[in-house]
Amino acid sequence: MSASVNQTDAGAAAPAKPPLEILLCAPRGFCAGVVRAIDVVERALALYGPPVYVRHEIVHNKYVVESLKRKGAVFVAELDEVPDGKAPVIFSAHGVAKTVPQNAVARGLTTIDATCPLVTKVHREAEIHHKRGRHVLLVGHSGHPEVVGTMGQLPKGSITLVEDVEQIEALEPETRDNLAWVTQTTLSVDDTHHIVEALKRKFPKIVGPHKDDICYATTNRQEAVKQVAPLVDALIVVGSSNSSNSQRLREVAERVGCPITRLVNRAEDLDWEAFSDIRRLGLTAGASAPEVLVEEIIDAFATRYEVTVDTVSTTTEDMVFPLPRELRSEAAE
Repeated sequence: MSASVNQTDAGAAAPAKPPLEILLCAPRGFCAGVVRAIDVVERALALYGPPVYVRHEIVHNKYVVESLKRKGAVFVAELDEVPDGKAPVIFSAHGVAKTVPQNAVARGLTTIDATCPLVTKVHREAEIHHKRGRHVLLVGHSGHPEVVGTMGQLPKGSITLVEDVEQIEALEPETRDNLAWVTQTTLSVDDTHHIVEALKRKFPKIVGPHKDDICYATTNRQEAVKQVAPLVDALIVVGSSNSSNSQRLREVAERVGCPITRLVNRAEDLDWEAFSDIRRLGLTAGASAPEVLVEEIIDAFATRYEVTVDTVSTTTEDMVFPLPRELRSEAAE
């Protein structure tokens, strides 16, 4: 009798979930520049009270932006949307053209600059090259806020955007023997290397930065994906479609042969049909994607699979950027 009961119970039980091993890339997610930018907005809200205005998305992640909106941040496309008054306006982590803070000062607005220090480094490099009489070639993606901000550091006509190797063949600047190159900080390491090498071949006297402009976090996250992507059936990058570094992570995974690569904002965006036959999944996050969204993805897979999680770590990050002086505790007190 007992054997019969057990069989009945077993028949009524839910079918066993298939196994899934998740390889978690490390490093992943927030970089020091993103942490600083979010801290800038939250600290400004604490000091000034809401509303605090932010020109453009502080970082490219909808979850982060919506969270800050709920706390009292107001995101605007341009300064003319900011009303006159004492409420501060914050410039995003991507940096802005010189005319933006100049216009803010002319209006008497209180400004706080949350530009990532590594982006500011590129701005300073471009300015130094210009002062030394060099025409600057900026390797980057047209329309990206960081590119717009970097090009806006110099007078019109003194900096040229280079997006790919093919463009270099037709490039004929007036000052052929007095050139310099800088790059957007969130590019593909491999793609940028090919473009820079092509620039050096065509313009042997071109001058570059003492240290690569691509930021440490972009480099580290791409390296982790290169390690994990060949080992898995699919790889997910948690991040927004307008996040350059997140898009590059997906491209890196694709390039090293991962058969299924997806960039998703969060668990509700998962295309479950694409993952129906996988047994090993790679998971990473762009530099502006919070860890809570990574955990959300893992939880979503755990409802359909018997999940085990292993971390693949390629390096340890300990970079920290201080807040702008006007927001530091000692200045506030």
